[in-house]
Amino acid sequence: MNKFVSKYSSSPLSLPQEERFGQLCGKWDAAQQLAFPSFDVPAIHNPVDFLRNVTDEESPEYKIKIQHGTTTLAFQFQGGVVVAVDSRATMGNYISSQTVKKVIEINPYLLGTMAGGAADCQYWERELGRRCRLHELRNKERISVAAASKLLANMVYSYKGMGLSMGTMVTGWDKTGPNLFYVDSDGSRLKGDIFSVGSGSTFAYGVLDSGYDYDISVKDALELGRRSIYHATHRDAMSGGSVNLYHVTENGWDYHGNHDVGELHWEYQDENAKGMQ
Repeated sequence: MNKFVSKYSSSPLSLPQEERFGQLCGKWDAAQQLAFPSFDVPAIHNPVDFLRNVTDEESPEYKIKIQHGTTTLAFQFQGGVVVAVDSRATMGNYISSQTVKKVIEINPYLLGTMAGGAADCQYWERELGRRCRLHELRNKERISVAAASKLLANMVYSYKGMGLSMGTMVTGWDKTGPNLFYVDSDGSRLKGDIFSVGSGSTFAYGVLDSGYDYDISVKDALELGRRSIYHATHRDAMSGGSVNLYHVTENGWDYHGNHDVGELHWEYQDENAKGMQ
């Protein structure tokens, strides 16, 4: 009987030391001397295909409605970096929240945005914050934006094909000045001056491209970010709620308030009416 039970059940404590460590801590990141988090997966033959089928809205086996749908943007200019996001989360056609915080404050000089699966973005950017803090403690200096974005890209690449849904931007100010990177769940990492991510990004890009100038003033840059998110929420059903604005400078990031898109709608409508008179 004991032989039969031991065949179909095991404990990490009964394994050799190396295998026991892998069971308890997950894969080991030699460069950072940290263990990648280990997650349980469905006890079936192919968990990757299973997760894809039950979370894909086009699949006949669609069962799990993941919170997603958003518009986020960030751009560099002469005064630093402006970050603007909406606050709506959807599960299929259902609006699950209008007050989601889509900017993750990694440290006083570093911000991350979330688009895609809410849980995936929140978890991995919190994990990034932990690793950035460990870097500071070990090296006695702040981590660079490039290094932070590379850490995130390496972490999510280790889980490529496991069903992650992420489209994030990592931005901040370091010794080289302001920097902006895009990182997604496939491990792609791009450096740029303007990014917009999410279901409403097409509409946000239209406003951004028409009003962007590197030498724009801080006031106009904040207004450009706010207006871009508003127009995206006006046309994209998956985006809405309110606009959260951040400005990153050499002294760290500053929060510039929460702006309800309903109030912005009437504000901009009044401006258009006055302009036509």
